[in-house]
Amino acid sequence: MKVCEVCGLPEDLCICEDIARETQKIKVYVAKRKFGKNVTIIEGIDSKTINLNELVKKLKTELACGGTVKNNKIELQGDQRQKVKKLLVKQGFSEDLIEVT
Repeated sequence: MKVCEVCGLPEDLCICEDIARETQKIKVYVAKRKFGKNVTIIEGIDSKTINLNELVKKLKTELACGGTVKNNKIELQGDQRQKVKKLLVKQGFSEDLIEVT
């Protein structure tokens, strides 16, 4: 049985990721790319405590859009700001710490 190095609990009972979700200040904004395309960028999520690839996969499925992880930022195709905020809250992130601009 594996034990979490941070909290000392067994991995199936580990609460590190849940605690990390509630304390991160996240910024969600839209940037323009080539050919006038909009890209929603999510930054401020700590990649050491939360698996960004797993999170972006869930967001892409829910939003039915393409996306990727670059430089510890999540990029999603289109203007998805309001939907992203709702989905991040649903994933356990604190609504007060998500800034949408």
